Amino acid sequence: MTPSGCYIWKRHREKQKNHPKPETLTETIINLESVNPIEFFGVNNGKLDILKKKFPLLKILSRGTQIKLAGAPEQIEIAREKIELLVQFLERNGQLSEHYVDQILGGDDAETVDNFVERHPNDVLVFGPNGKSVRARTANQKRLVMASDRNDIIFAIGPAGTGKTYTAVALAVRALKNKQVKKIILTRPAVEAGESLGFLPGDLKEKIDPYLRPLYDALDDMIPADKLGYYMQTRTIEIAPLAYMRGRTLDHAYIILDEAQNATDLQIKMFLTRIGANAKAIITGDLTQVDLPKNQRSGLDKAIRILKNIDGIGHIELDEEDVVRHRLVKAIIKAYDRDREQQEQKFQ
Repeated sequence: MTPSGCYIWKRHREKQKNHPKPETLTETIINLESVNPIEFFGVNNGKLDILKKKFPLLKILSRGTQIKLAGAPEQIEIAREKIELLVQFLERNGQLSEHYVDQILGGDDAETVDNFVERHPNDVLVFGPNGKSVRARTANQKRLVMASDRNDIIFAIGPAGTGKTYTAVALAVRALKNKQVKKIILTRPAVEAGESLGFLPGDLKEKIDPYLRPLYDALDDMIPADKLGYYMQTRTIEIAPLAYMRGRTLDHAYIILDEAQNATDLQIKMFLTRIGANAKAIITGDLTQVDLPKNQRSGLDKAIRILKNIDGIGHIELDEEDVVRHRLVKAIIKAYDRDREQQEQKFQ
């Protein structure tokens, strides 16, 4: 498949015929006529450098609106297909970050097309301010969206940066806009991760708000400021610490418990038993980042284990391949995972 405006010229040349094992080398020139080459190659050719690292056996040069590939035919064919995917993505989205370059080049072809290129209007979860579209970006994020349609409670577990919270908030906002629920409730345990609430400045709200900031940030991306303010004032959208959920029955609501690894067994049980009629809940967490005191155990692991086979409760696991932050975050997560495995082997 060749995208519009992306033309290819090939020239084959062979080494001397008397070479004992002749090897055919190919040169391919790809013309980028339908996209901005500056956006495609990146500042100081930053995106082009990612392409070169992905294909170390090829010689890759950029000249104006052209990319020249030289090397073994099979390597060139793979690189050409990936470049076409990058061009298609840029054509359809108008921008191409280094993160997406890294994701598209690293994915399997069929899955990459599905996740990044072959977009359909129905893939959009919500349209945010200025027409910004919010979608599930990776395969596991898409599985989270599909699971939300089939289940009333979902556990979404994975490392930082995999879009657990962001996708969950998008699902809640979509449900509110479609009038499937009457309110959204977002909650987190206010765990003292290295700082004591008592020594932080301000009143209780000012002390707690920093813990809830990621939830505000996600909402800011999806709802205009004036409308979000109205929703907050009318308590259509409520953001509160987990302790504030005790004693309530949450009907006709979309409820998200974020950072659930920092909730105790009793807290998670309390949260799950708050769910009322016509309500949905998503519990997100990262079992590798528990901030509870040493004498307290996270209740998330137990909840996942004992609720795994109940009909209507879904379980989605995300991993480093779902990271949608800076491309180095994926490498950082892998490094910590390797270190943790090594430490566990030492104590076995």
